[in-house]
Amino acid sequence: MDAGYITPFVKSIQNVFSTMLQLPVTVLDPAIKQGNSPSHDVSGIIGMSGDVKGSVILSFKLDAAESIVALFCGERMDPDHADFADAIGELVNMVCGGAKAMFTDKKRVSISCPSVIVGKDHGVCLPSDVPCVLIPCSTDCGEFVIEVAIRENAAANKAAEQAAANA
Repeated sequence: MDAGYITPFVKSIQNVFSTMLQLPVTVLDPAIKQGNSPSHDVSGIIGMSGDVKGSVILSFKLDAAESIVALFCGERMDPDHADFADAIGELVNMVCGGAKAMFTDKKRVSISCPSVIVGKDHGVCLPSDVPCVLIPCSTDCGEFVIEVAIRENAAANKAAEQAAANA
């Protein structure tokens, strides 16, 4: 995976959390994720397509997710409440949208609507041909991780080159 795809997610998570939640984020050293087991109990997932393809996951410990959603929504919410999942989905949407805007080479990228999974021991299967970079984060509300598994889409790049050659 291109390291240039990691920095935008780090900057975006810090920007979104400081702006929307007034919550500073300490980003720890990234590592390659091993296996498909979930990092934590609550996962917000977004797919990326276009010039890059893959998935991005924000995965929270349950107590951290509850505290962060309370800051975001202005009230504590039960994890079974539909608005709880919507809040997690909106956070992952803002982080991915912000990161996408920072891709340095002006790639054409679309992001999917977010999906949210709440529950212990859930699994999220990522593409097997893309390594997943795990970015641990710490806040006063608890810990979470950003899992970035994206790569350049060779087919999209080839189609763009062909279109430019035919123009």
